[in-house]
Amino acid sequence: MNHSKKILRMAVLAMIIAVGVVISPILRVEGMCPMAHFINIVCSVLMGPWYSLLCATVIGLIRMSLLGIPPLALTGAVFGAFLSGVLYRASKGRLIFAVIGEVIGTGIVGAIVSYPVMALLMHRDGLSWLFYVPTFLIATFMGGSVAFLFLRQLAKIGRLSRFQNMLSDHSYEEKISAASNAAAIGALGVISYLVIKILTNMVFESSAAVWNWIANAAVILSVGIALVYLFLQHQRKKTTVHE
Repeated sequence: MNHSKKILRMAVLAMIIAVGVVISPILRVEGMCPMAHFINIVCSVLMGPWYSLLCATVIGLIRMSLLGIPPLALTGAVFGAFLSGVLYRASKGRLIFAVIGEVIGTGIVGAIVSYPVMALLMHRDGLSWLFYVPTFLIATFMGGSVAFLFLRQLAKIGRLSRFQNMLSDHSYEEKISAASNAAAIGALGVISYLVIKILTNMVFESSAAVWNWIANAAVILSVGIALVYLFLQHQRKKTTVHE
């Protein structure tokens, strides 16, 4: 690796860390930090597992020292960051595997590790091994969905592999298919559902039936649009073949 590439990599890593610290409070409650998972996946895809691990560690330490965040800032980030990059490269550049790595690493491994850390070091009562799993999983699905859509758009316009060439020794061409596009549409519905539920239950402290209906309608609508899209693409493909 030449000197200029090393400097660019360090500069971009510093920028990602800064962005991660700034956006981490968005939709954050204890045990849930969706934008941290967005940063993990983006860094994993662009720079690889080791840089993503370093990025998550530095962000976590900054949040703990300057923002007063408990050790969840580390346990809820480092495992997913590393596994996201590992699975992405092991799959030869499939974005969905970067998301899966984050979900497993943070939503399951990180959540379980958080129990002894919070119980023994922070002396929190009423915890169990699976206490943080639900909120960690919800947060990873939210941040992972946003990262998936963002990175797919970069791939669609031909920028993702270019950025990877600039920042790492591995680059991949993401194959854009009708199925992956439909999955992206469905992901929007999942994001909408989770955001509505979090805002109503945790921010506005409301569980009104109308908000539950709106959240469910968002998922149903996105799934319906995804199915219609798949059908139209299938019909278009059949028409093209006959011509």
